[in-house]
Amino acid sequence: MCTDCVQKEYPNRGNTCLENGSFLLNYVGCAKCSHRDFMLINNKTTEEEDGEEIVTYDHVCKNCHHIVARHEYTFSVVDDYQEYTMLCMLCGKAEDTISVLPDDPRRMAPLF
Repeated sequence: MCTDCVQKEYPNRGNTCLENGSFLLNYVGCAKCSHRDFMLINNKTTEEEDGEEIVTYDHVCKNCHHIVARHEYTFSVVDDYQEYTMLCMLCGKAEDTISVLPDDPRRMAPLF
C-alpha cells in the first residue's frame, strides 16, 4: 500500500474498530494525483471462517483510483464476549471486547 498517502502508518485507535468507512484525518492526499478528496471503497469482501466474520476492502483515491490502503475488520463471539479488531495503514489498528450479557462480569465490583 502507499505510505506517502498517509500521515501516520497504522495509528493506534484504541477501541475504535471501523467495519466501513475511512479515517480521513490520517489521509494526507493521493501521492499519485495530488488530490485530497473522499475515498472510494473497492473490492469489499465478507467471509465467515470458523465463526469469525472477516471484512476486507481497499481504500482508493476517488480521482485516479490509486490504492491507498487495505482495510481488514474482524468480528467474533468468544464465550460471552463480542470481539472486534481492525488493521489498516490508513484507519489504524484497534481491538475491542464487549460483553453480550446485560451486566459485564469484568466490571462488576466485588461485594466483599
